[in-house]
Amino acid sequence: MKLDTTAKYQDTHEWARKEGDLIVCGISDFAQESLSDVVYVELPEVGAVMEKGDIFGVVESVKAASDLYIPMSGEIVAINDQLEDEPELVNQDPFGAGWMIKFEPSDPGQWDDLLSSEDYEKVVEAEE
Repeated sequence: MKLDTTAKYQDTHEWARKEGDLIVCGISDFAQESLSDVVYVELPEVGAVMEKGDIFGVVESVKAASDLYIPMSGEIVAINDQLEDEPELVNQDPFGAGWMIKFEPSDPGQWDDLLSSEDYEKVVEAEE
């Protein structure tokens, strides 16, 4: 399992990384491996305002469909349109080309509530 040490995580397997004033979000390497071949990604509309923990989308694989939970409250400012035609990017590069949303956080203090890569690794080990 690969980890992005510059990112923070949720126990629901989403990662979040600061990019200037924005937060970029996707699913972890562990999540994409567990799902297997991703065949469809449903993402929110740009401009949607969400509260921490809201479902922002769905990722479907040959095995299962999983809800995606936003790690912090904020407004969606960009979605990865490429995933519509190339959902496999989530499997190939979950921390890069497979990113899902970018949002402007409304409560930057929520960043501190997310898991470090070390703490997330412990969550994954407990699940395995």
